[in-house]
Amino acid sequence: EVVQLSLPEDQKISVTTITVGLSTVLTCSIRGALRPPIIWKRNGVILNFLDLEDINDFGEDDSLYITKVTTIHMGNYTCHAYGYEELYQTHILQVNVPPVIRVYPETQAQEPGVSASLRCHAEGIPNPRITWLKNGIDLMPKLSKQLTLLANGSELHISSVRYEDTGAYTCIAKNEVGVDEDISSLFIEDSARKTLANILWREEGLSVGNMFYVFSDDGITVLQPSECEIRRHIRPQERIFTSYEEICPRVEGEGTQSCLWASAVNVRDKYIYVTQPKQKRVMIIDIQTQKAVQSLDVDPLPTKLHYDKSHDQVWVLSWGDMQKSSPTLQVIPEASAGEDQHVIRTPFEGVDDFFIPPTNLIINHVRFGFIFNKSKSAVHKIDLETVTHIKTIHFKNYSCIPQTMAYTHLGGYFFVQCRRNRWVAALPQLIIDSVTDAVVGPNSDVSGTPYISPDGRYLVSADEDSGRIKVQTLTVRGEIKLIYDLQTNIHVSDLTFQPSFTEGNQYYIYATSHLQTDVLFVELSTGKMNVLKNLKDPITSKDWPWSSYNRIMKDSGLFGQYLITPAKDSLFVINGRQNTLRCEVSGIRRGNTVVWVGEV
Repeated sequence: EVVQLSLPEDQKISVTTITVGLSTVLTCSIRGALRPPIIWKRNGVILNFLDLEDINDFGEDDSLYITKVTTIHMGNYTCHAYGYEELYQTHILQVNVPPVIRVYPETQAQEPGVSASLRCHAEGIPNPRITWLKNGIDLMPKLSKQLTLLANGSELHISSVRYEDTGAYTCIAKNEVGVDEDISSLFIEDSARKTLANILWREEGLSVGNMFYVFSDDGITVLQPSECEIRRHIRPQERIFTSYEEICPRVEGEGTQSCLWASAVNVRDKYIYVTQPKQKRVMIIDIQTQKAVQSLDVDPLPTKLHYDKSHDQVWVLSWGDMQKSSPTLQVIPEASAGEDQHVIRTPFEGVDDFFIPPTNLIINHVRFGFIFNKSKSAVHKIDLETVTHIKTIHFKNYSCIPQTMAYTHLGGYFFVQCRRNRWVAALPQLIIDSVTDAVVGPNSDVSGTPYISPDGRYLVSADEDSGRIKVQTLTVRGEIKLIYDLQTNIHVSDLTFQPSFTEGNQYYIYATSHLQTDVLFVELSTGKMNVLKNLKDPITSKDWPWSSYNRIMKDSGLFGQYLITPAKDSLFVINGRQNTLRCEVSGIRRGNTVVWVGEV
């Protein structure tokens, strides 16, 4: 008998919009006598339901059931009857997310006549609309020259505060699927009448919070960026509280006592963990007291740390020796406890590098990470909680040896930069779909190091050979679209995102160069480029063997307006609000390990 299949013209493409956390059903509209079984694909990859946790086809009707939708599920699903691929239906799944907000500062005290800013950062899909109340009353009718809203409402600016501006200011963010709110309090009082709130805020909050910690040859410098003021200098001779060892012990045959650092991470604004490759140890600094409190012995040459917030653990990659001949990966659990820490071995061997996706406002739990092995054309997926190997994802069809990775939760894509070899042009990045753990294919012709904006919406790829920077955006349908192809002469060493002060949900990027003295900045909403010139020579790659980032660019978080980048013998502070150089701090050699500490 003849199989006759049909699909109504108006049903070839079907769009479903669903709110995160709910379940949804995608139904295949292909009908016909003797219809063979339906095959479902996501991003062109056949769905194998035995492998998938949250996607099933347990219905009799060949529908696709997604039990708990998250932002990774957005994107394209297609169905066709087995053996009849030319007739297919496309389902586009859009995922809405209720707003999540943060305000800054939670409380502040100002004297009459100065200006005050209250900031509110909101994320959600669709983009939330922001409104403000003061003591429960809508502020919108009261806007004036003195009281203005900037960046789509994400900043409330009062140009000259008066006593009657004291109050509780509520930021409310709303979109089609939800609302979130938080309060920022403002106290106006003259300096004679210091209230408790003011004293607490002045003495505690600001004295240890909102600082850059810079690790250089001469110890640790704690820098307050808005005043360009060195708040504390911890010298190599200072001692670790528990063991009474020197922070940077004198090395035989070396004249001056100096420090060597590689990598550092901030653990919940309570501790900083930093590696000392030559001492084979990780040092822990207590942020509240600004002192080194403990050191932990790890495997030889620890060069990279990552703080896995979801499981409160610090991952330590050690090379073994400068040839990386016996690398190991270790884990320090309960990192934010800070007392009597210990180190756990992982079962992974020959680890060249590892990647753990970052968290953000919308995604606050990460379950899996990836490790790469030397010269293997694959990545290994690992469970961060149990520290075990789950599966290997092979790239053999693409002859790609992974170098770096980046991740966006919008569509759940991993972008893999392939290692360059001398004989061929740079290979394009590969895309892995985290829903299926399948390699979807190359990211068109985009090569270079991938960087993803904190909200997951922008992918910026910097090809250090050609100087090309390609900017792609992720749409609410999980599509990846090229928006700019920028030709620069900056061979990028490092790149970071600075939230825009003029538009909500937008960013600038700041990029440093391996060799040049210039810093590039690009406004992502327009593609407009500019350069900050003459920021002195970067540290040479020879003096920075630990990573390819020989000149880092460090931002100051969600609400920060300062960025920091080191030269050979000094540090530059950039004002990201004005896109200008704020100051140079001299006498800091090789300060290429930097941590930002926010509100403490």
